[in-house]
Amino acid sequence: MAKSLRSKWKRKMRAEKRKKNAPKELARLKTVLGQGEKGEITMKDVAEIATVVPPEKVKEKSGDAEMHEEDADGEKMNLDIKRNKKTMLDDQGRYPVWMNQKEARKVKAKRLGKKGKRKLKKGLAW
Repeated sequence: MAKSLRSKWKRKMRAEKRKKNAPKELARLKTVLGQGEKGEITMKDVAEIATVVPPEKVKEKSGDAEMHEEDADGEKMNLDIKRNKKTMLDDQGRYPVWMNQKEARKVKAKRLGKKGKRKLKKGLAW
């Protein structure tokens, strides 16, 4: 999608705006970091604004987090959600988070439609 002339023009103009505003944004960022006119950014100055963590520790934490998903109590969390592929329901009868209401109603109608088909009686409608 997004191939219309209007969207192409808007994309082009946004790119132009980014080019024009890039130097101003960089200057504003440096002033926020407390660098002013120097143009040099040191980790010491950044540490005052944000917490600086060495990359080794971040890699260790991400590796540990993948291996051990644990609660505060020390018990492992169950991240495996068992979902029926046909009905899209999990073990507690809920639809996926990404499924919208309309789609869920369609799937439910299809599921219940197969079970509850009734024969109509011949004769008068009232």
